[in-house]
Amino acid sequence: DSREPQHSSSTEPEAPASGRTLWHGRFGEPPSDALMAFTESLSFDQRLWPDDIAGSRAHVRGLARTGIISDLERDQVIDALDVVAGELDGGRFVFAPSDEDIHTAVERRVTELAGPAGAKLHTGRSRNDQVATDLRLWCKRELRLIAERVIALQQVLLDRADAAGQIYLPGYTHLQRAQPVLLAHHLLAHGWSLGRQVERIFDALVRIDVSPLGAGALAGSSLPLDPDATAADLGFARRFENSLDAGGSRDHVAEALFVLTLIGLDLARIGEEWVLWTTDEFGFARLDDGYATGSSMLPQKKNPDIAELARGKGGRLIGDLTGFLATMKGLPLSYNRDYQEDKEPLFDAVDQVRRALGAITGMISTATFVPERMQAAADAEASSATDLAELLVQRGMPFRDSHSIVGALVRESLRGERSLRALVLEHPALGPDAAMLVAPGVSVTRRITAGGAGPIPVAVQLERFRASVAALRARI
Repeated sequence: DSREPQHSSSTEPEAPASGRTLWHGRFGEPPSDALMAFTESLSFDQRLWPDDIAGSRAHVRGLARTGIISDLERDQVIDALDVVAGELDGGRFVFAPSDEDIHTAVERRVTELAGPAGAKLHTGRSRNDQVATDLRLWCKRELRLIAERVIALQQVLLDRADAAGQIYLPGYTHLQRAQPVLLAHHLLAHGWSLGRQVERIFDALVRIDVSPLGAGALAGSSLPLDPDATAADLGFARRFENSLDAGGSRDHVAEALFVLTLIGLDLARIGEEWVLWTTDEFGFARLDDGYATGSSMLPQKKNPDIAELARGKGGRLIGDLTGFLATMKGLPLSYNRDYQEDKEPLFDAVDQVRRALGAITGMISTATFVPERMQAAADAEASSATDLAELLVQRGMPFRDSHSIVGALVRESLRGERSLRALVLEHPALGPDAAMLVAPGVSVTRRITAGGAGPIPVAVQLERFRASVAALRARI
């Protein structure tokens, strides 16, 4: 296994020279520059350093608990790890040409600081279970932060829905005006979908919350390690059950990418709406200057770049997910170097979703709605067509017959000679009571079913959504 470092059997090993790899003992020639350039991961896995330090602290404490190293050696290594953490956090850490990855860099520096004790840090551990542990720790932390940002966006949607009152706008199917809905109802539709993504994060975290530490390169160790103790030390819910599976699987990364992609697609959908809403053609909303851009050539422009980029990033996230799924395809047990390709798509997806959530949240919280434009669009006479058909159903007519009658009246009104209201008023099956349904603002009040878009069910929905957001926030 090219990821498994080889150590001298000496009980007093010297600190490795800065030009040596962790696996130099097996080889008579140093690695080529081409090999190092192609296989290095330090350029992107540096961000794992807090998790690598945490995993190393737990591992060395475990070695001391089982008597593999002395308490003095444990303290020397932990002191060195503390120094390395400070250097990395403060930007003072000096990387060496032989540092293939963050794990190599940390161990090299610890050995420089702690001497022979530092050279015992990797006892009973492989970079295979080490990196798997680091990445799971990172995922646990970062996905919770993503969940917090999603909940913050849900809160903004709730606040704007609360403030919207009885403002209504057209609801659309096929991007054609269908029936009027309250603005609050529309905003909460996005809120509920985002809530499902938070639930998916929590669900994914159940499977992520498993410690691989102690699995070794693939088969465990002959040393008396205690994976249960190190799992508890690191705050994992449990340890691995199968060492081959522990180091040789990344389905939890694929699952995390899937959830992140779904969040990104929710944001892309919101972005598409706001691109439309802020056009002169729709005019449903105006962006705050701090959340819009201008044109380098056209002085009058105010562009919805946040919304457009949120829409565009959806494709990028799909690429991160599908690319990694292709990497996973057909890999034999256990660890393969292909798994180095798990980090860049995961890191990219987290970065893009985190930034998009912050920008979209700010954009919606500062935007100004234009109720008169929304309501004027929703008050088109044809928007009441379903209400007219359902009124005839209430009078005993089969729905297919009522649908046909109202459809014919709409078709006639579109000729432009007479309004739909006038046609309804004169129709023998409809008349004055039905004509009242065509008046502005009436149709939206008639949605009464649970979960519907009218004032009564939306008032209930607001309270249910408020409780849902509070429950998700409590779970964080």
